[in-house]
Amino acid sequence: MKDIPSLFGSMVFNETVMRARLPKDVYKALKKTMSKGTHLELDIANVVANTMKDWAVERGATHFTHWFQPMTGTTAEKHDSFISPIGDGKVIMEFSGKELVRGEPDASSFPSGGLRATFEARGYTVWDITSYAFIKDGTLCIPTAFCSYSGEALDKKTPLLRSMETIDKQAIRILRLFGDTSAQRVLTTVGPEQEYFLIDKEMYLKRPDLIYTGRTLFGARPPKGQELEDHYFGAIKPRVSAFMKELDEELWKLGVNAKTKHNEVAPAQHELAPIFSTTNIATDHNQLTMELMKSLANKHGLVCLLHEKPFAGVNGSGKHNNWSISTDTGINLLEPGDTPHDNAQFLLFLVAVIKAIDDYQDILRVSVASAGNDHRLGANEAPPAIVSMFLGEELTEILEAIESGKGYKNKEKHEMEIGVSVLPHFPKDTTDRNRTSPFAFTGNKFEFRMLGSAFSIGGPNIVLNTIIAEILRQFADTLEKSKDFKSDLSALVKKTFSDHKRIIFNGNNYAEEWVVEAQRRGLSNLKTTVDALPEFVSKKSVELFTKHHVFSEVELHSRYEILMEGYCKTIHIEALAMVDMVKGQIIPACVDYQNDLAKLLKHKKELGGYDVTMEENLLVNIAKLSSSMLKKLTALENTLLDNKEGQDTVTHARFYREKVFAEMQELRLVVDELETLVAKKHWPFPTYGQILYSVI
Repeated sequence: MKDIPSLFGSMVFNETVMRARLPKDVYKALKKTMSKGTHLELDIANVVANTMKDWAVERGATHFTHWFQPMTGTTAEKHDSFISPIGDGKVIMEFSGKELVRGEPDASSFPSGGLRATFEARGYTVWDITSYAFIKDGTLCIPTAFCSYSGEALDKKTPLLRSMETIDKQAIRILRLFGDTSAQRVLTTVGPEQEYFLIDKEMYLKRPDLIYTGRTLFGARPPKGQELEDHYFGAIKPRVSAFMKELDEELWKLGVNAKTKHNEVAPAQHELAPIFSTTNIATDHNQLTMELMKSLANKHGLVCLLHEKPFAGVNGSGKHNNWSISTDTGINLLEPGDTPHDNAQFLLFLVAVIKAIDDYQDILRVSVASAGNDHRLGANEAPPAIVSMFLGEELTEILEAIESGKGYKNKEKHEMEIGVSVLPHFPKDTTDRNRTSPFAFTGNKFEFRMLGSAFSIGGPNIVLNTIIAEILRQFADTLEKSKDFKSDLSALVKKTFSDHKRIIFNGNNYAEEWVVEAQRRGLSNLKTTVDALPEFVSKKSVELFTKHHVFSEVELHSRYEILMEGYCKTIHIEALAMVDMVKGQIIPACVDYQNDLAKLLKHKKELGGYDVTMEENLLVNIAKLSSSMLKKLTALENTLLDNKEGQDTVTHARFYREKVFAEMQELRLVVDELETLVAKKHWPFPTYGQILYSVI
């Protein structure tokens, strides 16, 4: 049995290691920089670097890397060894403060959205001192921010740290109004629940669409999908259990608080959920989690699929972003307490979130926009593309009582009655949960459920932090001028709820009636990525992010270009993969099977006396479908050739959405029907049934 407490964080240069290994004055200086953001002097950095190197070498590390998160959505790293020549063919192991604090990777080949010309290669990585260094695969990994030579952010980490600073600043202003002088910092925290699929590697390697795009571009529905709902929370299969066990251990070594694991709704789908961490650390940890899921699955003869919709007709995968806000003194500012109706500070923060989600619903929608997530949002497995909030019965009634000026009687806690005397009694929650809501209050946090499984959580949390910081700024500006704080506070809570209650919906977000009702309320319904992304560079968005110094205007436009270009490239690659699969494997399979049928038909006719209705009908059906497939394939190829260079960004993206993607869907319908008719020995790819039930 492994000693889990000793294992946990054993590959992390964390506070315990720093306290034990660094000289006291160096440790204090480093802690001051971490907690207050003060400048780190080079002599301090040199001591930290040398100590970090010694610790890493003891654990088998030979190299170091600045580990960063460019706009690709994944992580990047360039490895340098610790060796330094000293003459006579000898080397020593060295690591300087300068190497720790700053790196210089080539920035020309990363997405920049026009921020950099191709020939402008210089970029900088800068140590994020608030996120601990760790050892992975014999390399000391130093979490860093990534910026261009001229200072623009080229990553997801830099604006995330900026957003954390701005919400800290505005929340502290609010706390001071309530007389809290103890809190020095306010931090946002996140616990991202990660959904994923595990399939057999042998099956994966026979599916070019999975290899090229991460999702199946063709595939008829299997006889059994998720209809029986027997996979959800079911017994975990041995191969999956072995993978999960090793994943937990490797994550624990890296200080990731992996807590919960279970089977998800769809066959072959699973989930891992960690305990909350500070937002930038949670973002780092989630990137590590996705990376380890992929590498460890391979060791177990499996493949981890993180695409939002790897298989049509069964649930896709999301990432539930549990967001909260707390002080450095341990107070959760979204904790209602036993009497939330009397908790004025909680109510002010609550209505700030309500107003932020309503005012900036379109920008929040942008933060979860991608080609992959377009397959998932709005299906009966994920929230719709309409942003709304779930508060639950109790909080809604409290706010409605405040709005109407009537008193609120605190609800009694009732014991849960199950009807079996031997079972223990426990208090029943005053509010149910709502799994269909995009943004649901779940006790002392909000669960943002719209994220796709492959997402970096950095983007959505940048938006959440910034929009809520803006509302806190507005509230602080108003209340700091107040002559009657209690009265003005009450009026502000009342007015804010009254003005923004349209965003609150406690019902079934999957229902068609909600789409109509949302439209009546004036809520936006940005159904696709192409509809949503222009909101990112709207006047409102530019004013918001530049005011809080989270993005400059050029950084916003660069990200818009990167996201739009990524969307177009994704669909282009999928279309090319489709064409390749049809021409190279599906057409030959259909021809071979038709040849077999024709030979059989001819043979039976020659023998005479046999009923050939089945063969004739089958041959006719397959011939018709094959002809239709060829027409739709030709149409798709011609459309791809029609792609005009030099179009504006939105027109280009709409071309891919409305023309290319639509024709891909038409081609798929024909191919999926052919799959049900062509003999399995001829069909060139594993079917959905084979893939989804291959891991035992």
